[in-house]
Amino acid sequence: MRTEELIGRLAGDLRPVRRMASPGWQAAAWLGFAVASIGVAVALHGIRHDLPSRMALPYEVGQWLASLAVGVTAALSAAMLARPDRSWRWALVPMVPLLFWLGTLGWGCLADFARLGEGALQPRTSWRCLGFVVSLGLPLTAVLLVLLRHAGPVRPVPVLLLAGLASAALCSAGLSLFHELDAALEVLIWHGGSVVIVALLGRMVGWPLLRRPPAVPG
Repeated sequence: MRTEELIGRLAGDLRPVRRMASPGWQAAAWLGFAVASIGVAVALHGIRHDLPSRMALPYEVGQWLASLAVGVTAALSAAMLARPDRSWRWALVPMVPLLFWLGTLGWGCLADFARLGEGALQPRTSWRCLGFVVSLGLPLTAVLLVLLRHAGPVRPVPVLLLAGLASAALCSAGLSLFHELDAALEVLIWHGGSVVIVALLGRMVGWPLLRRPPAVPG
């Protein structure tokens, strides 16, 4: 068989490969879906009656914007780290808004202590916070991991953790719009604890989604 014939036979069975979407597009698509899903959930619960007065407090606005920033940057970082040609330093991007979020919570704790005294150090139990963030955050994490399932062999641990962090942070921002937690310490315990739980659960249960190969276009 001539070389040209062999090449022709081999090339005849090839199928065109669908080009993978860019990391920015993947992150933007997931963020649009996540914001819409959380928006529906918030609408079903109803906006809290004291939201305008709470948002008049600088540290409250800072907490809310920082949680949004954590969600956006974590989603983008997860998409970037799913590519072998992107720098591992993308994992550090969400750390800046995360530290800012923790800083605003600390500021709020001091403000609450000055306003309420020792009562600010006695947070209430709020399983509703945990339930909302976990029940909505895990499905959103799964959707992001399906988008990034080609990342199975590429930095799987940070991708899993960042996907959970992105989902939980956005859910925490949505939760602040309808659930009343007056003390920053309560927000730190219940919102922050929920974010950590979803991130760790995403790390533990997301392996099958990353290992599932993408569908081959027919």
